[in-house]
Amino acid sequence: MSDSTATTEAPAEPPAPDTEGSEPKPNFMRLFGGYLTEANSVMVTIYSLLLAFLIGAILLIVSDEFTRSTFSYFFSRPQDAWYASRDLVVESYTSLFEGAILNFNTLEAYRAGDAEFGNLLRPLSETLTYATPLIFTGLAVGLAFRAGLFNIGAQGQLIFGMMGALIVGFSLDLPIWLHLPLAIIAGAVAGGALGAVPGVLKATTGAHEVISSIMLNNIAALFLVWALGTAFLHSETKSDLVSKPVDDSATLPTLLSSLNPSLRVNLALIIGFAVAALVWWLLSKSTFGFRIRAVGFNEHAAATAGMRIGSTYTTTMTAAGALAGLGGAALALGVSSGGITTNTALDYGFSGITVALLGRANPGGIVASALLFGALKAGALSAQPDVPVDISTLLQATIVLFIAAPALVKAILHLRTPRGGLVTLEAKGW
Repeated sequence: MSDSTATTEAPAEPPAPDTEGSEPKPNFMRLFGGYLTEANSVMVTIYSLLLAFLIGAILLIVSDEFTRSTFSYFFSRPQDAWYASRDLVVESYTSLFEGAILNFNTLEAYRAGDAEFGNLLRPLSETLTYATPLIFTGLAVGLAFRAGLFNIGAQGQLIFGMMGALIVGFSLDLPIWLHLPLAIIAGAVAGGALGAVPGVLKATTGAHEVISSIMLNNIAALFLVWALGTAFLHSETKSDLVSKPVDDSATLPTLLSSLNPSLRVNLALIIGFAVAALVWWLLSKSTFGFRIRAVGFNEHAAATAGMRIGSTYTTTMTAAGALAGLGGAALALGVSSGGITTNTALDYGFSGITVALLGRANPGGIVASALLFGALKAGALSAQPDVPVDISTLLQATIVLFIAAPALVKAILHLRTPRGGLVTLEAKGW
């Protein structure tokens, strides 16, 4: 009997997973937390807004006599100071919100049937009305920023645009389909003509655009005072320093007057959105926009590549002036169509600098920041006397401080430096 050897094979092991080239899945919360603690442009903007409102709250507390008095016995009854401060800040910022977006008392009245729907839209209409010129002046400053230029002359360009649109608006007798576009174009041409001056001076003589454009602001303001006193522009029915009204055929139609005649927002808002989209296309998709960005990034490299630096400066400042001039046309043909005064322009041109800084010279960001500052303006005016009207200017100034100095925000909040470094808007040539 022969012995047979039985061989048994061990079961094959399962193949090892192929880990070559695989990476561990990123932790979303870790990435999000890292983004929040990084001094990138988005978070610096958000933190600048929060810090500005925090400083505004502190100054509201310090400036209120009753709230300040509760701190005289803080160590015996600290809750009094806390409740007084909390109530003051909440009531003040609520008043700003109600004056800019939605009034809760009006909402309750509307629900009870005691108010019309148009009354609900009044705060929002005022916000959009104040924001409209800021869109144009913000774009005027932002476009120049992209070329490395600081267009501080948007105020004078707006004034010239206002006068150009006004003259065409009352001096011509044309149908509305022709009269209104011509008046708007006249505002853009007048603003562009003034904007071209610092561009030409910089291209030909090297004169810095900040110096020349800020001087032109004074010239434009004084020229308006003189022009309003002439028989050509002065009102025929009023003794005050006010201009003639524009014809109905050159007046921008309101958008919500069918709901309530007091709602002032008009067609200029839609034009502003369209112009912002056009500027975005110009900067992102066109050859001219590429030249603007190339010169703004490095003018010496752009010159080496064959780009004409001087002509880019001139055309950019002309285009920027035309944008500010459109803001002046929006005023002369819209809310001030009954006649402009020396106070019609307010500080829209200078506020455009703030808008452009907060919007990072990006057309979409400029529109958003214009809406924010329009809300601050409308809210502060509506909330008087409960909230000091200067709170709007204070918040804007504080926002500019933090936006212009991202290193300050980084130091206060101990943020990490992003890979590409801190992003700031700079104008070349200082």
